Amino acid sequence: MWDKKEGKDIAPGSFTPSTGYGNTATHSAPSSSSSSRLVNIGQTIFIKGELTGTEDLTIEGRVEGKIELKDHNLTIGPNGKIKADVYAKSIVITGELLGNAYASEKVEITNAGILKGDIVAPRIVIADGAQFKGTVDMDKGGSQSRTAPGARPEQVKPMQAVHGDISAQQKSQAQQAPFVQADKR
Repeated sequence: MWDKKEGKDIAPGSFTPSTGYGNTATHSAPSSSSSSRLVNIGQTIFIKGELTGTEDLTIEGRVEGKIELKDHNLTIGPNGKIKADVYAKSIVITGELLGNAYASEKVEITNAGILKGDIVAPRIVIADGAQFKGTVDMDKGGSQSRTAPGARPEQVKPMQAVHGDISAQQKSQAQQAPFVQADKR
């Protein structure tokens, strides 16, 4: 269970293997300055299926399917090619995402990033030079959450006349009594 490497005990799950191609996958225990861990998927890795987790994730490889990191951050690196719907707290796209991006905080497409799909997030950043084709929904609470079920939205009411705007006052008076004319002699 325990390996000794250079005189240090290394627990299972806390390792930094080399893929032999210059890439390293890092999986380390949380540091005292950060409460979340960071995992890297190297550029020679291909995953097909559903990917879920409870840590921040950087993808340099290929993923097809679904990625779900609800309370954590996802970074799609410059070599990352994703064909999936992505759910995360924050999503940064430097590579390519073919699918929808759902973030509870923010979606960012860098100048080298490509997103072909819809964005649903309260905040978005699209850098100059980024490629994006899709729709954006930035409704923070959803229109249904603001009104009770079955309730009608508030009717649009005409604006009141602005003080000092004679034409608006005259128009308002004319609407109230269209057939009455004042005779000032």
